[in-house]
Amino acid sequence: MFLAALAGIIITMILLLTRAIVGPTVYDRILAINVFGTKTVLFVSVLGFFNGRPEFLDLALTYALINFIGTIAVLKFMQYGDLGWAGSEGEDSDV
Repeated sequence: MFLAALAGIIITMILLLTRAIVGPTVYDRILAINVFGTKTVLFVSVLGFFNGRPEFLDLALTYALINFIGTIAVLKFMQYGDLGWAGSEGEDSDV
């Protein structure tokens, strides 16, 4: 049963890579890469459960956080053109 789940996840990941390469807009590509990262977390979790290695869940959670932060950073870069604070040019801040 776990091998069928792993095979299904791998097939979905291949389809997501196709969407990331062919995607009509850049936002479709970003979404495909984000879902690919989520499927990777699921793959690592199922693989850890299949092999009886619960420490894989720690790796999966760490990768999920990195995937989330990376997606937010890419979307912020797409919107503002840089990763700095929006509207901070020429303003004096007391912080």
